Amino acid sequence: ASGSVLAKSGDTQVLCSVTIKPGVPRFLENTGKGWLTAEYRMLPGSTPQRQEREFMKLSGRTQEIQRLIGRSLRSCLDMQLLGYRTILVDADVLQADAGTRTTSINGAFVAVADALNKLVQKGDLARSPLIRQVAAVSVGLLEGELFLDLNYLEDVAAEIDCNVVMNGDLNIIEIQGTAEEGSFSRSQLNQILDVAEIGIKELLEAQRQALV
Repeated sequence: ASGSVLAKSGDTQVLCSVTIKPGVPRFLENTGKGWLTAEYRMLPGSTPQRQEREFMKLSGRTQEIQRLIGRSLRSCLDMQLLGYRTILVDADVLQADAGTRTTSINGAFVAVADALNKLVQKGDLARSPLIRQVAAVSVGLLEGELFLDLNYLEDVAAEIDCNVVMNGDLNIIEIQGTAEEGSFSRSQLNQILDVAEIGIKELLEAQRQALV
């Protein structure tokens, strides 16, 4: 792999690897722009009960998560600078204790940055097409209290469960929020985003340290 990271968040571990190859999907031919796509899988032994391998048909959850990873990472790239190349991100969950999609995004950003830095060092790119950072965290409301980066037991008991993706400027890229029972107010959503921002600031700093 051009870049790889073992991302750990509590007991959740995701191996994020990146391959960069020449060429782009057909819809981008003759545009001068590159592309990034992501694949996400949970290994059979990543959960207490063995997960069946997904081969030809991916579950709706898997498709949703890999699209989220792809969207999040594309938001931090200048595709014109990337040129006629495709970045392939593989996020393989080795151990799952909730937060696998957010851990995948956090680790994959570092792996992408590492892979692109290698191309710059080789002289294949004048400068890195990465224009900003991206990080993600989960926030949940549990017994009236907001928690960052929920584990599995907290996640299944949470009244509200949100995944928040932000860039290095703390602007929002994506919010996935669900009330498991009932609903939540605009005021509660603002509180969730405030807590998410605290966690994302720490994650952005951890990414910077990993790339030093």
